[in-house]
Amino acid sequence: MATVPPGDDRPTPAPRRLPDLHALELLVAVAQTGSLGRAAARLGISQPTASSRIRTLEKRLGLPLLQRATTGSQLTAAGVLVTDWANQVLEQADVLAEGIAALKSQLQGDLRIAASLTLAEHLLPGWLVAMRAHYPEVHVGLRVANSRLVVQALRQGEAELGFIEGPWTPADLQSLPVARDRLVVVTAPDHPWARRRRPVTGEELSATQLLLREAGSGTRETLERALRPWHGPSVPLLELGSTAPLRSAALGGAAPAVLSDLAVRDDLAAGRLVETSLAPGLDLSRTLRAVWPLEAELPAAAKHLLWIAQGGPAQH
Repeated sequence: MATVPPGDDRPTPAPRRLPDLHALELLVAVAQTGSLGRAAARLGISQPTASSRIRTLEKRLGLPLLQRATTGSQLTAAGVLVTDWANQVLEQADVLAEGIAALKSQLQGDLRIAASLTLAEHLLPGWLVAMRAHYPEVHVGLRVANSRLVVQALRQGEAELGFIEGPWTPADLQSLPVARDRLVVVTAPDHPWARRRRPVTGEELSATQLLLREAGSGTRETLERALRPWHGPSVPLLELGSTAPLRSAALGGAAPAVLSDLAVRDDLAAGRLVETSLAPGLDLSRTLRAVWPLEAELPAAAKHLLWIAQGGPAQH
């Protein structure tokens, strides 16, 4: 509130009567649904409560906002303007709430991580166990998504640190290599490719219906980069957002699958799956990276996690 300097005899401005955010949210819901009853149901409140809330808002603003009829509720001309402004206020209120949540998370010692599936399943668990030995009070929230969604989570402030497995590094993020991986083409032991002596060429691989991860995953993007000279890959026989069902389909002999070596290493060692030999020039290797926003200062626990991911404990 503004203060009046000593000796200033001008009248003190009356305090502004700011509208309640819940009332503004209700008004926007009425505009979207065309009915006070439907708006109340959307927000989980009773219709009498909704009516009372709108009347209080109209009284506070000194403006008629709704025209009520048996067919529904329509915004007045003033109501249309107020609703437009209310949308902007509610958007900023959401930004405020998210910022407060992020600040609270930092103060409480939380660390939000987003990681691609391969890293989350096969590498991060060990890294996090090692990190907790030094930071037992830090609570880690782990979100598992494909590499493209990990980058999106960082850009939207939903995570402080991310781990991706694609062949690209966004220019607006800091990046640090943490591991190497390679994709392998695997089949069931009775599949024709398991018995062939001649390596599979890029042209053959691009023309074959494969078992693949979804678009946007690091695995898929690595394969697409390798098969770019042959305009592949072909339309997948099966395209899924996780590794386990693709591995199961490969074990069942459905088709060759392209998966991380980390995900099928035990199956290859046990002979449940067979790795297909590829022709020279087909590079399915990739670098696994940690990424975070350019201007961000990582918490101490995150820095320690990066050190572990780069092999820190092995240096003791």
